[in-house]
Amino acid sequence: MPRWTRALGGLGALVGAATVGLAVALSHRMPEATPGTEALARAARIEAAVGIEAWDALGAVAFTFAGRNVHLWDRQRGLHRVKSGRNTVIYDLNTRQGRAWRGSVELDGPALDAALERAWSTWCNDTFWLNPLAKLRDPGVSLGAVDLEGGAEGLLVQYAQGGVSPGDSYLWILDETGLPVAWRLWVSVIPIPGFEMSWEDWTVLPGGARVATRHSVGPFPLRITHLRAAPTLAELVDGADPFAPIWTVHRR
Repeated sequence: MPRWTRALGGLGALVGAATVGLAVALSHRMPEATPGTEALARAARIEAAVGIEAWDALGAVAFTFAGRNVHLWDRQRGLHRVKSGRNTVIYDLNTRQGRAWRGSVELDGPALDAALERAWSTWCNDTFWLNPLAKLRDPGVSLGAVDLEGGAEGLLVQYAQGGVSPGDSYLWILDETGLPVAWRLWVSVIPIPGFEMSWEDWTVLPGGARVATRHSVGPFPLRITHLRAAPTLAELVDGADPFAPIWTVHRR
């Protein structure tokens, strides 16, 4: 969860244009958090509420992030395709090697390298927004219990490594079932510390995993659309393997 916050840049620009008074109103001080048994128990309640085991069983996911990045993620083979504007990239997430096109023209050399790096960075950001709750147990993650105003429970999650911008912190605000209703962010791409966004419009995927598809601050929503998932890529996508252009080479 890491710093899949690169795509927060657009929000950061929006927030950066706000007045000083608004910035102060939107900011929150990072709370004191208590590690240990209660923090782990809250993480477990979150994972149960969102069906983390059902999420782990999904072999393929497709979605559109913020109306601009169209993703197809073969989780079983560790392959990813992203379409953004005229650009299409397909590659191996482990090696970060693959192919890219701008329109019908295939890229090579430095242009290909840059396209592959952008695709991986986009994957980090957009899949983190899709389900950061699958990353509560990642290496380098610190968990701390926080008791909030009004008796609400919180879980502070801090990432020392991973993703595009390690070092970011997130405070999950939970309802009585352990389902997140919002988070506050202390991240490098947003100049307002503790900026809060909602987690809402939860969608139930095949098998029972739950994913929030809308995040709002005031009247400004960030949406995940065209969300589909299945146990295998073949069940999600009709016809030929969309990763054949790289997979056949990868398997030689």
